[in-house]
Amino acid sequence: MIEIPVEKNEEEELPIPQVWRPIFKNIVRAFVDKDYKLSLGVDNVNPISDETAEQMQEYIEEYGEELIDLPEETWDTSVYIYYGDYWNVLIDLFSKDEGLSDLVLNAEVREKDNNYVVDIKLIYVP
Repeated sequence: MIEIPVEKNEEEELPIPQVWRPIFKNIVRAFVDKDYKLSLGVDNVNPISDETAEQMQEYIEEYGEELIDLPEETWDTSVYIYYGDYWNVLIDLFSKDEGLSDLVLNAEVREKDNNYVVDIKLIYVP
């Protein structure tokens, strides 16, 4: 497997680096369990506000499909781009009946203390 590094590229969208993938798998695992506030905590992820958690839950319920854990195919289409002091990330989500859904998880990743920290922004249909 070719290692995909983190790049500060402001010109083009790039595939999600391997170092971030376990974080996003854990986030989506919690959402599959309907824990939109990440109440059990996920390493390297900032707390999610009540408002954001409620919005994500509503969007998923309105979409009408059951989320599933991220399969490997997620990394074929999910992307990020650098915006000066953070990376904007779009993770394609999968559902039980559809496979690849129209839903995406939008997040921002920042460097902090030689690590990466994720801020969840929203789940929506672009």
